[in-house]
Amino acid sequence: MQIIVDPVTPLEPLAYDRVARGLHWLIAGLAVVIVSLGWAIPGTARETGSRDLLLLGHRSLGLLLLALMLFRGFWRWTHPPPPLPPSLMRIEALAARATHGLFYLFFVIMPLSGYVNAAAAGHSISLFGLAEIPSVLLEDNRVSQAAIAVHLTCQFLIYAFVALHVVAALTHWIVRRDGVFERMLPLRDR
Repeated sequence: MQIIVDPVTPLEPLAYDRVARGLHWLIAGLAVVIVSLGWAIPGTARETGSRDLLLLGHRSLGLLLLALMLFRGFWRWTHPPPPLPPSLMRIEALAARATHGLFYLFFVIMPLSGYVNAAAAGHSISLFGLAEIPSVLLEDNRVSQAAIAVHLTCQFLIYAFVALHVVAALTHWIVRRDGVFERMLPLRDR
């Protein structure tokens, strides 16, 4: 019996393209730094000036994350992801698509709500101390408070979805060994 392998149909799932993989890991690393800065802000004394520096870094990197997420959304729209392997059940594929869609949504809402919070509170928004981002909002404490509530809610939703994402990725890598995990590895070729 001879086994014929169709060169068009891969035996394992295709990898994401290099730009998608690069953006994935860049955004993941950037998110860790932003969260770390955010956690450090409340315990930092205003008198030392380090609080202002932490806020500058948190806000600037948040705006960078927003720009990267918008570019990533454009990239995904113009470069569809590789198909999921047929071994995934329909509910798993639906869960994967929903989780990714929510990641995009939360990673756009999070920095936007941070911007609205700062702008509505009357704080200047500087991009790494190099350029001032003009406020498009009037000072309004209620808007600022609503925006920070959205910001903090998204924070905990992102934590939950990151945990879910990591557990699913590790399950595909360690338990199922179906190639899904490897599709996003940085050095993987198609």
